Amino acid sequence: MRAVDTIRKKRDGIALQRDEIASFVSGVVDGSVADYQASAFLMAVVWRGMTDEETAWLTEAMVASGERVDLGPCAPRAVDKHSTGGVGDKTSLVVAPVVAACGGVVPMMSGRGLGHTGGTLDKLEAIPGLRTDLDLAAFRRVVQAVGCAIVGQTASIVPADRVLYALRDVTATVDSVPLIVASILSKKIAEGTRGLVLDVKTGRGAFMADERGARRLAAALVSHGLRSGLAVEALVSAMDVPLGRAVGNALEVAEAIEVLRGGGPDDVVELCDHLAARMLVVAGLADDEAGALAGARAARTSGRGLEVFGRMVEAQGGDPRVVEQPRRLPAAAHRELVVGSRSGVVQAIDAVRIGLASVALGAGRERAGDAVDPAAGVVLLKRPGDPVAGADPVLELHFNDRARRDVAWPLATGAVDVADEAAASRPLILDRLDAARVAAATEE
Repeated sequence: MRAVDTIRKKRDGIALQRDEIASFVSGVVDGSVADYQASAFLMAVVWRGMTDEETAWLTEAMVASGERVDLGPCAPRAVDKHSTGGVGDKTSLVVAPVVAACGGVVPMMSGRGLGHTGGTLDKLEAIPGLRTDLDLAAFRRVVQAVGCAIVGQTASIVPADRVLYALRDVTATVDSVPLIVASILSKKIAEGTRGLVLDVKTGRGAFMADERGARRLAAALVSHGLRSGLAVEALVSAMDVPLGRAVGNALEVAEAIEVLRGGGPDDVVELCDHLAARMLVVAGLADDEAGALAGARAARTSGRGLEVFGRMVEAQGGDPRVVEQPRRLPAAAHRELVVGSRSGVVQAIDAVRIGLASVALGAGRERAGDAVDPAAGVVLLKRPGDPVAGADPVLELHFNDRARRDVAWPLATGAVDVADEAAASRPLILDRLDAARVAAATEE
């Protein structure tokens, strides 16, 4: 089956068959389909879209391109969470150990930061010694012993996605619902999870800024997840302002530890508790929302989640003393305050500018392969609605390289909008889509 024929059919808007998609994906992995052909196919999908059947077959073929994790007796309790990305989003560091402390099993494969959003792997690797590059056998051992592990995608898990995602990133073909759905779900299915809770973000700092588009993506992920045999649902959450106060790898780990101690910023606590609760419901470990929330909060505030986090850190080669002594995390040599532009009330904080300032300071990467400074980042000293008097500081920059500070400074100083009155804010969690909601929408 020639790749060019598959490309032509998709270019012309003709639905592909299961064997055509399977053959094309297989060729992507073994190299018989050239990168330029795969790129042409991806662009044809962006322009022509895919039917529900095509999307399901693409997901299926991508899963089949590599190995699947067998979690053995832990499999029935396996549940994961995936976020579409945001600024200051450290929820995975909290929800994985909390759910594990409640009896769940969380085999989490995460990614690195690129652009203005951070990556869970970069945050975890700020912990001295911690490894996220575990092979499948080590990954399985940690999950079975601790109840959770957070690692990077291995070479043997969905290799088709590794090739296609790298091409999407450089060919302007990231923004396609069928391609996003197949990429996310194929990895989650292959890692051995049975249940999945998605955090689809919308707003200024999100990948999907438009709320209507975010809801459409959430519905597609739930629909295709159910079709693939997962128990799945999605939250739609606002990403207009950075989540929490810390943006940057070691800074976010410290804030996650604070949340696991029962403290932390209200917005991080709210989102983590709800994500963990829905994971418990999806995994069949709680009967209803109220009981799941109570269980998640108890695990987070009692220290049980923190204890699991420490065990996970140690099992992945990290220094478990950071749990009790966060000062062991990398610290920047320099700190500098950004003051408010005037007296008044913080009306808005631009999540994109904060994210880009953090990257400029060294906390993220502009291109894949860039080095990351684990100590660099931005701390929000004020949040929307907080009063600002005179020269009150609103941000604190953490950096090791003064040249980087000079690049980040104009981004940071333009990120905080101070006005006479606070702006109206929308809820953090905007909606929840489950099987019943998606089925009802389909019938309409």
